[in-house]
Order: sequence, then structure tokens, then C-alpha cells
Amino acid sequence: MHTPHRPRPWWPARLTLVLAAIVSLTGVAGITPAEASVYNSCTISRCSDARSANATWRSKGYPTTSGWYSWPDGRYNYTGGRHYNREGQLPSGATYYEYDVYSRARGASRDAYRIVVNRSTGVTWFSPNHYTDFYRL
Repeated sequence: MHTPHRPRPWWPARLTLVLAAIVSLTGVAGITPAEASVYNSCTISRCSDARSANATWRSKGYPTTSGWYSWPDGRYNYTGGRHYNREGQLPSGATYYEYDVYSRARGASRDAYRIVVNRSTGVTWFSPNHYTDFYRL
């Protein structure tokens, strides 16, 4: 006797899809890991690059619209717009914006180096590892 073919359950594939979406969105949204560290000064490698990028972004008025901006070296740099400080690693009650440190060809992939600026006070933080650690510039 022939046994009818049983359809496979739908929920494992759906669960995998939902979990992949959550992982992807947390990376895109820039959610800071709970183990992030915040330092009151910046003496690590690349702090001078972050300070230089900050000076250029300041000269551009710290744009709040995400997108590509021309850079002094003839290439482009990107600002992602608002940084929401979801994990509360930076001082609360402020509005922050995030800017890339290193320029590149327009449309190229972004790296992990960011500065985060409180536009009302001008206090700037450098994150060399996409919001895992913050160093005050």
C-alpha cells in the first residue's frame, strides 16, 4: 500500500527567515551591543583620523540628512543620519548624528569607523568598531 507524502512543516523555514531578518536589522540599525565601553579620551590608533574627519564634517555644518558628501581628497564620505543611542551607552537626553571617518569612491561599502556627534554641544565620540566602543575626541 502506498502511503501519502506528508508535507514538511512550514514553521522551521519561517522561523529561520524571521531570525535572519532580526539579525540583519540589528546590524543595519546600528544597535549597540550591551558590552560597549565608553572612554573619556581618545588615544588609540586612528584618533587623529577621526579628529580630522570631525573637522571636515564640522566645516560642512554636520549635515543631518544621510547621504554622500564630497570630501577634500576628491572622493566622498557618508553620513548615516541620526544615531539613536538605543543601548544608552552615550549620555542620554541628546540627539546624535553619525558620520563615517574615511572617504572612498561614491557608493562604496562603508567600514566600521564612525564619529558620533551631539550637535547641540559639539561633543564628539569616535567608534572604531561600529558602536562597540566609544572614545571622546
